[in-house]
Amino acid sequence: MRIVRVMVIAAAALAASACASVGARPGQGGGRPADSPPPVTDPAPIVPGTLRPYQIRGRWYRPAEQPDYDEVGLASWYGDAFHGRPTATGEPFDMHALTAAHKTLPLPGLVEVTNLANGHRVVLRINDRGPFVEGRIIDLSRAAADALDLRQAGVGRVRVRYIGRAPRLGGGQALTPATAVAATASSPPPAPSPSPAPASTLPVASGPVWVRGGAFLDRAQAERLAADFPGVAAVRRDGEVFRLTLGPYPDAATAARAIRGLADRGVRAAEVADAP
Repeated sequence: MRIVRVMVIAAAALAASACASVGARPGQGGGRPADSPPPVTDPAPIVPGTLRPYQIRGRWYRPAEQPDYDEVGLASWYGDAFHGRPTATGEPFDMHALTAAHKTLPLPGLVEVTNLANGHRVVLRINDRGPFVEGRIIDLSRAAADALDLRQAGVGRVRVRYIGRAPRLGGGQALTPATAVAATASSPPPAPSPSPAPASTLPVASGPVWVRGGAFLDRAQAERLAADFPGVAAVRRDGEVFRLTLGPYPDAATAARAIRGLADRGVRAAEVADAP
């Protein structure tokens, strides 16, 4: 009887261990990390219409459920100019909340974002669409950029991993930096794609570099905006609109700060270029 009792206990322990591992992502083991967000037990429904294909500047985007989404690319951020405006989900944009914009993931959803330069990680609520600049894969709120230590640079290289549906409210969480560094060291992110975006859309290593962007119906409006930035500014007609060029800047980091300044003034379609 004692042998039978021991076998029953051992079987129960194995069953409990198996149950604990159900739902774990590959490579993460059976338990939930101490600094991971709690599981979402009451997910918000996908906002009607946000999974429909849409077109921006001649390019089509096709949102869909992407349970295995895990991508490396550039992150930018947006703040004051959009604070309080409605997002794609209808929620007001709060630059102080841990949220972000993505072009094709379900809304609202949760993603884990890692700054590859320092290992800082955050979980963000995706509630908006963007960024629509080649080479960028996510647009962060100001609070998210601060949590990742990306706000000063304006643009940074990140890894974005889709977690799943977001709760009805919130869901953002800054993860422990020390734990994030250890996790990054033990599980390095996948290598970037061997086919980078065109050089005109990616920050270059050294200057001089320029910033191009914006589409203004009123030339005077573009010129007033240009006056807020040091250096040479040019406003050129492009069909029915006027486009702005700023620079030259000594390096990509300085140019990225100009892009951030444009974003705070409502101009999100700006990019670094190596020629005016």
